[in-house]
Amino acid sequence: MRLGVLDVGSNTVHLLVVDAHPGARPLPAYSHKATLKLAELLDAEGAIGEEGIGQIAATLAHALEVSEDKGVEALLPFATSAVREASNAEHVLARLAEETGVKLEVLSGADEARLTFLAVRRWFGWSAGRLLVLDIGGGSLEVAYGLDEEPDAAVSLPLGAGRLTSGWLPDDPPDQGDVRALRRHVRAEIARTVGEFNRFNPPDHVVGTSKTFKQLARIAGAPRSGEGLYVQRELTRESLEEWVPKLAAMPAEERAALPGVSEGRAHQLVAGALVAEGVMDLFGVEGLEICPWALREGIILRRLDRLRAA
Repeated sequence: MRLGVLDVGSNTVHLLVVDAHPGARPLPAYSHKATLKLAELLDAEGAIGEEGIGQIAATLAHALEVSEDKGVEALLPFATSAVREASNAEHVLARLAEETGVKLEVLSGADEARLTFLAVRRWFGWSAGRLLVLDIGGGSLEVAYGLDEEPDAAVSLPLGAGRLTSGWLPDDPPDQGDVRALRRHVRAEIARTVGEFNRFNPPDHVVGTSKTFKQLARIAGAPRSGEGLYVQRELTRESLEEWVPKLAAMPAEERAALPGVSEGRAHQLVAGALVAEGVMDLFGVEGLEICPWALREGIILRRLDRLRAA
């Protein structure tokens, strides 16, 4: 069957269309993205205003048209931290359902971590052993650890690259005092969770997902996306530590000219790099491998598992 995953994230609304059936690997058929930057639509009280709701509704309506054009049989719409943490989330969800017919499933941070972990486990298989999975989104950082398909520990922290950029780094290039203050904040937040994971055995394999890790790995010399999904891509802490001060000294326009960095995400790359550096350092990670599957694929795999069970 042809499935569509409609991901209302902190940076984009992303429709991923795949051909899939239970027991098989989902095959990507089409991808459609619209930049929205929900974190920037929040007012002083943390609510999404009427203008923002209208933008989301228009974006969802267009994504629905695209899904129909591509022959999607079942649509799996969900939202993550930007909608989840809006002070008027219930009102936003009701308005979107009324205006577009789309009833968004709002994932908790723990759900995000678990579903991303499922996707990574399926990608690497059982031979990867104990996995530590790190995922930096626009609104949050997810960390999950485990030996099976359900992680033994999973946490979500409000350390997304978009959220931190809008709240801590208003200047371009960022003020170095603001960068140091954000670095302290990021590390203090991460440090609170490390003990929850230290009670387990060290991971056999550490994996990074999300656009932030992919871009940082590409800047540090990983193969470009055009070389295919199955090319191994890695990011070392040593190379990241070399790049963080360089990125912090650049304006966004200069960052956007780096290999693998999109213009739409260049402004938040410094915050994302600080989170990546902090989580790798505090968790004692010398290097990680980039996984092409993440939350959207986890949503698809969960749906296929339920179909097979039925």
